[in-house]
Amino acid sequence: VRIVESGGGLVQPGGSLRLSCTAYESQFHSIGWYRQTSAKDHEGVSCINTWDGNTWTTESGKGRFTISTGNDKITVYLQMDNLTPNDTGLYYCATPRFGITPPQALCAMSGDALGSWGQGTQVTVSS
Repeated sequence: VRIVESGGGLVQPGGSLRLSCTAYESQFHSIGWYRQTSAKDHEGVSCINTWDGNTWTTESGKGRFTISTGNDKITVYLQMDNLTPNDTGLYYCATPRFGITPPQALCAMSGDALGSWGQGTQVTVSS
């Protein structure tokens, strides 16, 4: 599965961005947004199961980040509002290597537990 992210950019504190992630060549059933920041090499931000709509979002993102899927079943979005400089980082999508995974468990995965990865899209929050 080829994954391509987009939508990143430079935004002022308090601003918003909508990230997109498209999984070409295959539909996904579980997918997550992750980020690499100056504080953490890899952090699960928000994850979703498409078959039941269940989601999980990291504590720092609750109330600010919303994950959703497109009608095409191959695109997942991350709406990020009220961004802070701590949200600066490289945001990327990944799917689990095997099967359908509950969102919270998926967001806790790293390394070989994850299957397809994208190259990421840079988010910079700065005044």
